[in-house]
Amino acid sequence: MTKEEDTITRRKRLIHRSRYTGMKETDLLLGGFANKYVADFSAAELEIYETLLQAGDPNIYVWAVGREECPEEYQTSVMTLLQKFSRFEHHNRV
Repeated sequence: MTKEEDTITRRKRLIHRSRYTGMKETDLLLGGFANKYVADFSAAELEIYETLLQAGDPNIYVWAVGREECPEEYQTSVMTLLQKFSRFEHHNRV
């Protein structure tokens, strides 16, 4: 986050980035997740989420849906929330 970027702008940027990752499955998963949760994330959770997005869509997707074990450095409270969203909410909408 740049010094000039406020929290509202950061949230909007992260939501937009979540919707357009480059992989349709991840766009749907992260877009829905971001729409539901990013507005209420704390500054620390925003930082965790932004770091997670840097891991790349194929990785995030397989970790979130449980196809591969999530590496320890990404197994955070935000990833746990994403995994629950993937299992219980995302599949009901797709």
